[in-house]
Amino acid sequence: MEVVDRVRAGVLDHYGVAAAGVDSASVTFLGLEAIEILRIHDGDLVRFVTLGGSRHPMGDPGDLLADPVRGPRAELVLSLRAGIGETAGLVRALGVLVATPAVEGVVLQPDALLDLGEPMWAGANFTAVLLGDSDIPEVVLPEPADPVRYLTVTPVTATEAAWVRVRGASALRDAWGEAGIDVHDPARGAATL
Repeated sequence: MEVVDRVRAGVLDHYGVAAAGVDSASVTFLGLEAIEILRIHDGDLVRFVTLGGSRHPMGDPGDLLADPVRGPRAELVLSLRAGIGETAGLVRALGVLVATPAVEGVVLQPDALLDLGEPMWAGANFTAVLLGDSDIPEVVLPEPADPVRYLTVTPVTATEAAWVRVRGASALRDAWGEAGIDVHDPARGAATL
């Protein structure tokens, strides 16, 4: 079974939905295989889930030869309250984020801050994202391949991104908690830091 098929089965099983009940869009970048973004309705949340970033392991960009089997693999999941349109540029932004390892040699991991340099979707206040652990279980691949790990994507403002660079990811998460900020609200403002 191909990596993407295993990952798709794992995420659909986690959310308890059939493939027929899920919307999807595809994003392609020159020189890369297509990346699919699933849109899964889960109560009052919409989950945007990437498929395709885990086809190949992430590796150290300094290595002369990339290991085609071993190395960390990751996909992304963004959870937002319902109300953002699928054509607002969000699919492209998620494609850019999950393609970052192949394009820039970045290894996706919890507490990583990724800067998009532009709004995450049309009219958004968010120009960067903070990655975190996800409750989606790892998808085990045949040995010797590493499992595929899902990471949460939390949109952050430029001010919050600067805060992460100075104080760290946990300080920003603490500030959100103290202020009662719902990070799933696509219209939220920045935390007062």
